[in-house]
Amino acid sequence: MKKLRIGVIGCGDITKYMMMLTKLDRNIKVVGFADPDESRARKFAARYKDAGAYKDYNEMLANEEIDAAYVAVPHFLHYSIVKDLILKGVHVLCEKPIVTTLEHALELKRLAEENRVKVGVNYQYRYDHACFRMVKAAQNGDLGRLYYGICNVPWFRDESYFIESKWHTYKDQAGGGTLLTQGSHALDILLWAFNSKPSRAMGMIRNAKFHNVEVEDTAMGMVELSCGGILQVTSSMAAAKEQPVTITVYGEKGTATYTGPYFPRTKFYGVRVPRYKAEGRGVHALSRSMNAFVKWVVDGTPYYCDISQSIPVLASILAIYNSAESGKAEEISLKL
Repeated sequence: MKKLRIGVIGCGDITKYMMMLTKLDRNIKVVGFADPDESRARKFAARYKDAGAYKDYNEMLANEEIDAAYVAVPHFLHYSIVKDLILKGVHVLCEKPIVTTLEHALELKRLAEENRVKVGVNYQYRYDHACFRMVKAAQNGDLGRLYYGICNVPWFRDESYFIESKWHTYKDQAGGGTLLTQGSHALDILLWAFNSKPSRAMGMIRNAKFHNVEVEDTAMGMVELSCGGILQVTSSMAAAKEQPVTITVYGEKGTATYTGPYFPRTKFYGVRVPRYKAEGRGVHALSRSMNAFVKWVVDGTPYYCDISQSIPVLASILAIYNSAESGKAEEISLKL
């Protein structure tokens, strides 16, 4: 397989982990880094032979031969950058959420299809082997007819989370708080496992710990699916100590519970399940996600979370937010 030439847009913490985990991937050639703080771009570029450092991603596109871009910037910048890349014919792997409004997500999906550009969204739990095994057990009927699913994300953040990245503080820049930023990973897995469109949602959000920010630090929601299944999501960045994420699927024949993402495992109750394994090479879900994206661009091997597959979780979360504001259940369009 030929090497894919990748330009990196955004040089924050997630980029540090992604680059560290994918550095040994022989199918990737990182050709440039772009960040408004050019010193950060230079630090990354220094670790890669012949990689350029730029303050503006357009300058990088003009000076480097790039097949695809990895986009890891504040949420409010996703729409304009990803749209620009699509129109320039550059394939994209974007950190989640793809955007913060459903209208923008549907527009980018349409543009990607019209321009034959591949846009992936990095919901990397899909490449966690333990998560994948649970999902495939659900989809393949090992658990029988699915009844309901529950996920919980009890994470810890302190004030530095908002001080060091001020955009996290503001609703118009972040799009939301813990539910969109942390909880969406787990809810995405449940939606994938049930393989059914969301039809209605309700929820509540709170600022239990951080009272001087515009986004929630605690959220609870329920999502009704077109198949009749029910999903429950709880997400928080106010836990006293960070605890494992849990995702459980309940079916007529058996139950599956995932615990992770550190030392991930899935335990099955009542059934024996084959050892389904996610595609992609790498020691971590992040590296497998990037490797699978590269294979998708190069030889067409399906990527588990293209832009169309990222829209149901965004629609569900936005409906939960709307419900928290209105106090009523909110309908979700089945035309997603």
